[in-house]
Amino acid sequence: MKFFIDTAEIDEIKTLADWGMVDGVTTNPSLIAKSGRDFKEVVKEICDIVDGPVSAEVVATDAETMIKEGEKLAAIAENVCIKVPLTVDGLKACSHFRANGTLVNVTLCFSPMQALLAAKAGASFISPFVGRLDDIGQDGMQLIEDICTIYDQYLYETEVLVASVRHPVHVLEAARMGADVVTVPPKVIHQLIKHPLTDKGLEAFLADWEKTGQKI
Repeated sequence: MKFFIDTAEIDEIKTLADWGMVDGVTTNPSLIAKSGRDFKEVVKEICDIVDGPVSAEVVATDAETMIKEGEKLAAIAENVCIKVPLTVDGLKACSHFRANGTLVNVTLCFSPMQALLAAKAGASFISPFVGRLDDIGQDGMQLIEDICTIYDQYLYETEVLVASVRHPVHVLEAARMGADVVTVPPKVIHQLIKHPLTDKGLEAFLADWEKTGQKI
């Protein structure tokens, strides 16, 4: 399973890239606003750090303007993946970009049928938002299971990119279901590493080694 990092903070991306944990990056207008920086400048910097897909989202709501914005974003770097919303116009723009060989991430997916339409439009990635469904009392991970089942049934090449990940259990369940990608905030990556028995075991090993009086 690939790990995309859900952030627009350059330092966080550099740190995780050094760990070998970054297969791609996803950004959105909210993350860019949080960074307080110029959108295109941030996308360019991220693309210089990461070899994998870097999702950059259009903000237009009509297909014609989405395409114009997407073309400007795609010109930033070869690994830019145009991000469009799961609307009629977003699907139109998706079909256009895919016909021209540009990667497309269709975002804000909340139902299996929406995911099916995105796959038929040729989406490179579909981004179901599991955390937001959990927030309203629905089972976000059930959506992932349904999409994976449908895509496997018809051999769609669209990759399931689990988004709105809130905690390590989302990552675990996504891996069990065979999702292609999870996009996670940096803090969740840190949470995946930590386990009290790892810390306790390392402490014991080091204490025993010190007693030997040896050096490597």
